[in-house]
Amino acid sequence: MKRITVLGSTGSIGTQTLDVVSMHPDQFVVEALAGANIKLLAEQAQLYKPKKVSVGTKQLAEEIRPLLSSDIELHWGNEGLVELAANTEADMVVTAVMGSVGLHSTLAAIEAGKQIGLANKETLVTAGHLVTERARAKGVPLLPIDSEHSAVFQCLNGERMKDVAHITLTASGGSFRDLTREQLREVTVEDALKHPNWSMGAKITIDSATMVNKGLEVIEAHWLFGLDYEHIHVLLHPESIIHSYVEFQDTSIVAQLGNPDMRVPIQYALTYPERMKSPVKPLSLAEVGAIHFREMDFDRFPCLRLAFECGKIGGTAPTAFNAANEIAVARFLRGEIPFLHIEAIIEHVLEQHVNIANPDLSAIEACDHETRSIAARL
Repeated sequence: MKRITVLGSTGSIGTQTLDVVSMHPDQFVVEALAGANIKLLAEQAQLYKPKKVSVGTKQLAEEIRPLLSSDIELHWGNEGLVELAANTEADMVVTAVMGSVGLHSTLAAIEAGKQIGLANKETLVTAGHLVTERARAKGVPLLPIDSEHSAVFQCLNGERMKDVAHITLTASGGSFRDLTREQLREVTVEDALKHPNWSMGAKITIDSATMVNKGLEVIEAHWLFGLDYEHIHVLLHPESIIHSYVEFQDTSIVAQLGNPDMRVPIQYALTYPERMKSPVKPLSLAEVGAIHFREMDFDRFPCLRLAFECGKIGGTAPTAFNAANEIAVARFLRGEIPFLHIEAIIEHVLEQHVNIANPDLSAIEACDHETRSIAARL
Protein backbone atom coordinates (compact mmCIF):
# COMPACT_ATOMS: atom_id res chain seq x y z
CA MET A 1 0.00 0.00 0.00
CA LYS A 2 1.37 3.39 -1.01
CA ARG A 3 0.43 6.26 1.28
CA ILE A 4 -0.20 9.56 -0.48
CA THR A 5 -1.01 13.16 0.36
CA VAL A 6 -2.80 15.28 -2.24
CA LEU A 7 -2.33 19.05 -2.08
CA GLY A 8 -4.98 20.63 -4.28
CA SER A 9 -7.35 17.68 -4.05
CA THR A 10 -10.44 19.59 -5.23
CA GLY A 11 -8.85 20.91 -8.43
CA SER A 12 -8.69 19.20 -11.81
CA ILE A 13 -5.47 17.26 -11.18
CA GLY A 14 -6.41 16.53 -7.57
CA THR A 15 -9.80 15.04 -8.40
CA GLN A 16 -8.29 12.94 -11.18
CA THR A 17 -5.58 11.75 -8.78
CA LEU A 18 -8.29 10.53 -6.45
CA ASP A 19 -10.00 8.88 -9.43
CA VAL A 20 -6.82 6.84 -9.88
CA VAL A 21 -6.81 6.00 -6.16
CA SER A 22 -10.41 4.79 -6.44
CA MET A 23 -9.50 2.59 -9.41
CA HIS A 24 -6.88 0.81 -7.30
CA PRO A 25 -8.19 0.80 -3.71
CA ASP A 26 -5.85 -2.05 -2.76
CA GLN A 27 -2.80 -0.01 -3.79
CA PHE A 28 -3.24 3.37 -2.10
CA VAL A 29 -4.08 4.96 1.26
CA VAL A 30 -4.85 8.69 1.42
CA GLU A 31 -3.02 10.27 4.36
CA ALA A 32 -4.01 13.92 3.90
CA LEU A 33 -5.98 16.23 1.63
CA ALA A 34 -5.83 19.98 1.02
CA GLY A 35 -8.37 21.74 -1.16
CA ALA A 36 -10.24 24.96 -1.89
CA ASN A 37 -13.77 23.67 -2.55
CA ILE A 38 -15.17 23.12 0.95
CA LYS A 39 -18.16 21.00 -0.06
CA LEU A 40 -16.12 18.72 -2.31
CA LEU A 41 -13.25 18.50 0.19
CA ALA A 42 -15.67 17.35 2.91
CA GLU A 43 -17.04 14.68 0.55
CA GLN A 44 -13.50 13.55 -0.26
CA ALA A 45 -12.64 13.36 3.44
CA GLN A 46 -15.70 11.22 4.08
CA LEU A 47 -14.80 8.86 1.25
CA TYR A 48 -11.01 8.55 1.67
CA LYS A 49 -10.76 9.09 5.45
CA PRO A 50 -7.51 11.09 5.61
CA LYS A 51 -5.84 11.81 8.94
CA LYS A 52 -5.31 15.49 8.12
CA VAL A 53 -7.16 18.11 6.06
CA SER A 54 -6.14 21.66 5.21
CA VAL A 55 -7.98 24.65 3.71
CA GLY A 56 -6.96 28.13 2.65
CA THR A 57 -8.02 30.26 5.61
CA LYS A 58 -9.13 30.06 9.24
CA GLN A 59 -12.63 31.12 8.20
CA LEU A 60 -12.86 28.20 5.75
CA ALA A 61 -11.58 25.92 8.49
CA GLU A 62 -14.46 27.02 10.70
CA GLU A 63 -16.90 26.33 7.86
CA ILE A 64 -15.65 22.84 7.13
CA ARG A 65 -15.09 21.68 10.72
CA PRO A 66 -18.71 20.56 11.28
CA LEU A 67 -18.54 18.57 8.03
CA LEU A 68 -15.50 16.53 9.08
CA SER A 69 -15.08 13.55 11.34
CA SER A 70 -13.85 14.58 14.79
CA ASP A 71 -10.69 12.47 14.47
CA ILE A 72 -9.42 14.46 11.44
CA GLU A 73 -6.75 17.07 12.19
CA LEU A 74 -7.72 20.37 10.56
CA HIS A 75 -5.17 22.95 9.35
CA TRP A 76 -5.25 26.06 7.18
CA GLY A 77 -3.11 28.50 5.23
CA ASN A 78 0.43 28.00 3.96
CA GLU A 79 1.31 26.49 7.33
CA GLY A 80 -1.38 23.90 6.76
CA LEU A 81 0.07 22.95 3.37
CA VAL A 82 3.52 22.57 4.91
CA GLU A 83 2.09 20.47 7.75
CA LEU A 84 0.40 18.11 5.33
CA ALA A 85 3.44 17.96 3.06
CA ALA A 86 5.97 17.09 5.74
CA ASN A 87 4.29 15.69 8.84
CA THR A 88 2.33 12.62 7.79
CA GLU A 89 3.21 8.99 7.09
CA ALA A 90 2.76 9.58 3.35
CA ASP A 91 5.32 8.05 1.00
CA MET A 92 4.40 10.50 -1.75
CA VAL A 93 3.07 14.05 -1.91
CA VAL A 94 1.15 15.07 -5.03
CA THR A 95 1.58 18.84 -5.38
CA ALA A 96 -1.46 19.89 -7.41
CA VAL A 97 -2.12 23.30 -5.87
CA MET A 98 -2.27 26.17 -8.34
CA GLY A 99 0.42 28.80 -8.57
CA SER A 100 3.57 29.69 -6.64
CA VAL A 101 1.81 28.90 -3.33
CA GLY A 102 3.02 25.33 -3.87
CA LEU A 103 6.70 26.18 -3.42
CA HIS A 104 7.01 26.05 0.39
CA SER A 105 5.03 22.84 0.74
CA THR A 106 7.04 21.14 -2.01
CA LEU A 107 10.31 22.09 -0.33
CA ALA A 108 8.94 20.87 3.01
CA ALA A 109 7.98 17.52 1.48
CA ILE A 110 11.45 17.17 -0.03
CA GLU A 111 13.09 17.92 3.32
CA ALA A 112 10.89 15.21 4.85
CA GLY A 113 12.11 12.72 2.23
CA LYS A 114 8.78 12.28 0.45
CA GLN A 115 8.49 11.32 -3.19
CA ILE A 116 7.09 14.25 -5.17
CA GLY A 117 4.35 13.85 -7.77
CA LEU A 118 4.86 17.22 -9.41
CA ALA A 119 1.82 18.86 -10.97
CA ASN A 120 2.61 22.37 -9.73
CA LYS A 121 4.89 23.63 -12.49
CA GLU A 122 5.26 27.05 -10.86
CA THR A 123 7.44 25.43 -8.18
CA LEU A 124 10.21 24.73 -10.68
CA VAL A 125 9.56 27.87 -12.70
CA THR A 126 10.07 30.19 -9.74
CA ALA A 127 12.71 28.26 -7.79
CA GLY A 128 13.99 25.43 -9.96
CA HIS A 129 17.58 25.78 -8.81
CA LEU A 130 16.58 25.51 -5.13
CA VAL A 131 14.10 22.65 -5.59
CA THR A 132 16.31 20.44 -7.76
CA GLU A 133 19.34 21.04 -5.54
CA ARG A 134 17.43 19.99 -2.41
CA ALA A 135 15.87 17.01 -4.18
CA ARG A 136 19.32 15.77 -5.23
CA ALA A 137 20.72 16.31 -1.74
CA LYS A 138 17.86 14.38 -0.11
CA GLY A 139 17.70 11.68 -2.81
CA VAL A 140 14.05 12.55 -3.49
CA PRO A 141 12.63 11.76 -6.96
CA LEU A 142 10.62 14.45 -8.74
CA LEU A 143 8.08 12.45 -10.73
CA PRO A 144 6.36 14.64 -13.36
CA ILE A 145 2.58 14.58 -13.69
CA ASP A 146 2.18 17.06 -16.55
CA SER A 147 1.44 14.98 -19.64
CA GLU A 148 4.33 16.50 -21.61
CA HIS A 149 6.97 15.97 -18.94
CA SER A 150 5.64 12.52 -18.15
CA ALA A 151 5.99 11.70 -21.86
CA VAL A 152 9.63 12.85 -21.95
CA PHE A 153 10.31 11.02 -18.67
CA GLN A 154 8.93 7.81 -20.15
CA CYS A 155 10.86 8.24 -23.41
CA LEU A 156 14.12 8.66 -21.47
CA ASN A 157 13.72 5.47 -19.43
CA GLY A 158 16.84 3.37 -19.93
CA GLU A 159 18.52 6.04 -22.05
CA ARG A 160 21.65 8.13 -21.46
CA MET A 161 21.19 11.90 -21.34
CA LYS A 162 24.43 12.39 -23.30
CA ASP A 163 22.74 10.67 -26.24
CA VAL A 164 19.85 13.16 -26.34
CA ALA A 165 19.87 15.70 -29.18
CA HIS A 166 16.76 17.53 -28.03
CA ILE A 167 13.28 17.10 -26.60
CA THR A 168 10.09 18.44 -28.16
CA LEU A 169 7.07 19.42 -26.11
CA THR A 170 3.86 19.34 -28.12
CA ALA A 171 1.17 22.00 -27.74
CA SER A 172 -2.48 21.78 -28.70
CA GLY A 173 -2.64 25.53 -29.27
CA GLY A 174 -5.54 25.94 -26.88
CA SER A 175 -8.95 27.45 -27.49
CA PHE A 176 -7.81 30.05 -30.04
CA ARG A 177 -5.16 28.23 -32.04
CA ASP A 178 -6.88 28.99 -35.37
CA LEU A 179 -7.72 32.65 -34.67
CA THR A 180 -5.75 35.61 -35.97
CA ARG A 181 -4.33 38.28 -33.69
CA GLU A 182 -7.10 40.61 -34.84
CA GLN A 183 -9.79 38.05 -33.94
CA LEU A 184 -8.32 37.67 -30.45
CA ARG A 185 -9.38 41.22 -29.60
CA GLU A 186 -13.01 40.13 -29.31
CA VAL A 187 -12.76 36.79 -27.46
CA THR A 188 -14.54 36.26 -24.14
CA VAL A 189 -13.79 34.35 -20.97
CA GLU A 190 -16.37 31.75 -22.00
CA ASP A 191 -14.62 31.31 -25.37
CA ALA A 192 -11.22 30.92 -23.69
CA LEU A 193 -12.43 28.21 -21.31
CA LYS A 194 -13.49 25.87 -24.13
CA HIS A 195 -10.33 23.80 -24.52
CA PRO A 196 -10.61 21.51 -27.56
CA ASN A 197 -8.83 18.47 -26.09
CA TRP A 198 -8.20 18.53 -22.35
CA SER A 199 -10.32 18.84 -19.22
CA MET A 200 -8.42 21.28 -17.01
CA GLY A 201 -8.99 24.05 -14.50
CA ALA A 202 -9.79 27.61 -15.59
CA LYS A 203 -6.32 29.06 -15.03
CA ILE A 204 -4.48 26.34 -16.98
CA THR A 205 -7.05 26.52 -19.78
CA ILE A 206 -6.40 30.26 -20.17
CA ASP A 207 -2.65 29.64 -20.00
CA SER A 208 -3.05 27.11 -22.78
CA ALA A 209 -4.77 29.71 -24.96
CA THR A 210 -2.00 32.28 -24.40
CA MET A 211 0.72 29.57 -24.64
CA VAL A 212 1.99 30.66 -21.22
CA ASN A 213 1.34 27.11 -20.06
CA LYS A 214 3.78 25.77 -22.65
CA GLY A 215 6.29 28.43 -21.69
CA LEU A 216 6.10 27.36 -18.04
CA GLU A 217 6.53 23.75 -19.19
CA VAL A 218 9.66 24.70 -21.14
CA ILE A 219 11.23 26.21 -18.02
CA GLU A 220 10.12 23.22 -15.95
CA ALA A 221 11.63 20.82 -18.51
CA HIS A 222 14.95 22.67 -18.25
CA TRP A 223 15.10 21.85 -14.54
CA LEU A 224 13.58 18.37 -14.67
CA PHE A 225 15.88 17.04 -17.38
CA GLY A 226 18.92 19.31 -17.06
CA LEU A 227 18.76 20.52 -20.67
CA ASP A 228 19.77 23.89 -22.09
CA TYR A 229 16.95 25.83 -23.73
CA GLU A 230 18.53 25.31 -27.16
CA HIS A 231 17.72 21.61 -26.74
CA ILE A 232 14.05 22.16 -25.83
CA HIS A 233 11.65 22.63 -28.75
CA VAL A 234 7.89 23.23 -28.99
CA LEU A 235 5.66 21.97 -31.81
CA LEU A 236 1.99 22.71 -32.44
CA HIS A 237 0.05 19.44 -32.54
CA PRO A 238 -3.72 20.03 -32.54
CA GLU A 239 -4.82 16.45 -31.79
CA SER A 240 -2.77 16.03 -28.57
CA ILE A 241 -2.02 12.39 -29.44
CA ILE A 242 1.78 12.62 -29.25
CA HIS A 243 2.32 14.14 -25.83
CA SER A 244 6.02 14.85 -26.39
CA TYR A 245 9.06 13.15 -27.90
CA VAL A 246 12.82 12.81 -27.64
CA GLU A 247 15.24 12.89 -30.56
CA PHE A 248 18.61 11.21 -30.03
CA GLN A 249 22.00 11.92 -31.59
CA ASP A 250 21.50 9.18 -34.18
CA THR A 251 18.25 10.93 -35.32
CA SER A 252 16.05 8.20 -33.78
CA ILE A 253 12.87 9.62 -32.26
CA VAL A 254 11.06 8.05 -29.31
CA ALA A 255 7.58 9.42 -28.62
CA GLN A 256 4.82 8.73 -26.10
CA LEU A 257 1.30 8.56 -27.53
CA GLY A 258 -2.14 8.18 -26.04
CA ASN A 259 -5.61 9.65 -25.86
CA PRO A 260 -5.62 12.98 -23.96
CA ASP A 261 -6.54 11.91 -20.42
CA MET A 262 -4.59 13.19 -17.42
CA ARG A 263 -5.25 10.03 -15.43
CA VAL A 264 -2.59 8.23 -17.47
CA PRO A 265 0.40 10.42 -16.47
CA ILE A 266 -1.01 10.75 -12.94
CA GLN A 267 -1.19 6.98 -12.54
CA TYR A 268 2.30 6.52 -13.99
CA ALA A 269 3.72 8.91 -11.40
CA LEU A 270 1.85 7.17 -8.57
CA THR A 271 2.89 3.66 -9.61
CA TYR A 272 6.35 4.27 -11.12
CA PRO A 273 8.20 2.15 -12.18
CA GLU A 274 5.23 -0.19 -12.53
CA ARG A 275 2.42 0.15 -15.05
CA MET A 276 -1.09 -0.79 -13.98
CA LYS A 277 -4.32 -1.28 -15.87
CA SER A 278 -6.18 1.94 -16.65
CA PRO A 279 -9.84 2.61 -17.53
CA VAL A 280 -8.77 5.18 -20.12
CA LYS A 281 -9.87 4.37 -23.68
CA PRO A 282 -6.95 2.82 -25.61
CA LEU A 283 -5.63 4.81 -28.55
CA SER A 284 -6.60 3.50 -31.98
CA LEU A 285 -4.35 5.00 -34.65
CA ALA A 286 -6.67 3.58 -37.30
CA GLU A 287 -9.57 5.58 -35.84
CA VAL A 288 -7.44 8.72 -35.57
CA GLY A 289 -6.39 8.32 -39.18
CA ALA A 290 -4.05 11.29 -39.35
CA ILE A 291 -2.28 13.67 -36.99
CA HIS A 292 -0.91 17.11 -37.82
CA PHE A 293 1.94 19.38 -36.80
CA ARG A 294 2.85 23.02 -37.31
CA GLU A 295 5.97 24.98 -36.47
CA MET A 296 5.48 27.27 -33.50
CA ASP A 297 4.81 30.89 -34.46
CA PHE A 298 6.40 33.11 -31.80
CA ASP A 299 4.78 36.22 -33.27
CA ARG A 300 1.34 34.64 -32.91
CA PHE A 301 2.17 33.39 -29.40
CA PRO A 302 4.49 36.05 -27.89
CA CYS A 303 4.10 34.68 -24.35
CA LEU A 304 6.00 31.56 -25.37
CA ARG A 305 8.83 33.72 -26.72
CA LEU A 306 8.88 35.64 -23.42
CA ALA A 307 9.06 32.40 -21.45
CA PHE A 308 12.08 31.19 -23.43
CA GLU A 309 13.77 34.57 -22.92
CA CYS A 310 13.09 34.52 -19.16
CA GLY A 311 14.33 30.95 -18.88
CA LYS A 312 17.60 31.80 -20.61
CA ILE A 313 18.08 34.90 -18.43
CA GLY A 314 17.37 32.85 -15.30
CA GLY A 315 17.49 34.36 -11.83
CA THR A 316 14.22 36.04 -10.86
CA ALA A 317 13.06 36.58 -14.47
CA PRO A 318 10.94 33.36 -14.53
CA THR A 319 9.47 34.33 -11.15
CA ALA A 320 8.39 37.69 -12.53
CA PHE A 321 6.98 36.06 -15.67
CA ASN A 322 4.90 33.62 -13.63
CA ALA A 323 3.66 36.17 -11.06
CA ALA A 324 2.64 38.69 -13.72
CA ASN A 325 0.75 35.99 -15.59
CA GLU A 326 -1.11 34.76 -12.50
CA ILE A 327 -2.38 38.26 -11.77
CA ALA A 328 -3.23 39.00 -15.40
CA VAL A 329 -5.16 35.75 -15.85
CA ALA A 330 -7.11 36.35 -12.63
CA ARG A 331 -8.03 39.83 -13.88
CA PHE A 332 -9.14 38.43 -17.24
CA LEU A 333 -11.29 35.78 -15.56
CA ARG A 334 -12.94 38.54 -13.49
CA GLY A 335 -13.70 40.49 -16.66
CA GLU A 336 -11.40 43.40 -15.77
CA ILE A 337 -9.20 43.23 -18.87
CA PRO A 338 -9.49 41.85 -22.43
CA PHE A 339 -7.65 38.70 -23.45
CA LEU A 340 -4.72 40.35 -25.23
CA HIS A 341 -3.96 42.48 -22.18
CA ILE A 342 -2.66 39.33 -20.44
CA GLU A 343 0.43 39.29 -22.63
CA ALA A 344 0.70 43.09 -22.55
CA ILE A 345 0.84 43.06 -18.74
CA ILE A 346 3.46 40.30 -18.72
CA GLU A 347 5.64 42.12 -21.24
CA HIS A 348 5.33 45.47 -19.42
CA VAL A 349 6.27 43.86 -16.09
CA LEU A 350 9.31 42.17 -17.62
CA GLU A 351 10.49 45.45 -19.17
CA GLN A 352 10.60 46.95 -15.66
CA HIS A 353 12.08 43.90 -13.97
CA VAL A 354 15.51 44.18 -12.38
CA ASN A 355 16.89 40.66 -12.42
CA ILE A 356 18.62 38.97 -9.48
CA ALA A 357 20.90 36.10 -10.46
CA ASN A 358 20.84 32.94 -8.31
CA PRO A 359 18.23 34.29 -5.82
CA ASP A 360 17.58 32.74 -2.44
CA LEU A 361 14.06 31.99 -1.23
CA SER A 362 13.54 35.42 0.32
CA ALA A 363 14.57 37.17 -2.91
CA ILE A 364 12.18 34.97 -4.90
CA GLU A 365 9.33 35.78 -2.53
CA ALA A 366 10.10 39.51 -2.66
CA CYS A 367 10.15 39.42 -6.47
CA ASP A 368 6.88 37.51 -6.55
CA HIS A 369 5.18 39.99 -4.21
CA GLU A 370 6.47 43.10 -5.99
CA THR A 371 5.59 41.74 -9.44
CA ARG A 372 2.02 40.93 -8.40
CA SER A 373 1.61 44.45 -7.06
CA ILE A 374 2.80 45.99 -10.33
CA ALA A 375 0.66 43.67 -12.48
CA ALA A 376 -2.43 44.43 -10.42
CA ARG A 377 -2.05 48.16 -11.02
CA LEU A 378 -1.41 48.12 -14.77
